[in-house]
Amino acid sequence: MKDFVYLKDVVTLQLHEEKCNGCGMCTKVCPHAVFELSDGKARIRNRDSCMECGACMLNCPMQAIYVRSGVGCAAGILNGLLRNTEPSCGCSESKTGCC
Repeated sequence: MKDFVYLKDVVTLQLHEEKCNGCGMCTKVCPHAVFELSDGKARIRNRDSCMECGACMLNCPMQAIYVRSGVGCAAGILNGLLRNTEPSCGCSESKTGCC
């Protein structure tokens, strides 16, 4: 499977590996295969493939995953395309202009 990248190094996804119990739920619900299991723990396989949908965070029983779903760069790009406006993340906090 080829990795799809929205924008490099701007995703809000965070994995707290110390909280992970290795259940694999994140690997099952992620539409872009961002996660993998390694040595009984989840690992981020390709962070830039994350579309910030929030499925992993909502389904993690250990609350080991955080992502700002619906407000990140993927949402900004999609909203721009849908509204026929300039794709924008709406953030000015980082040097890239994205969250």
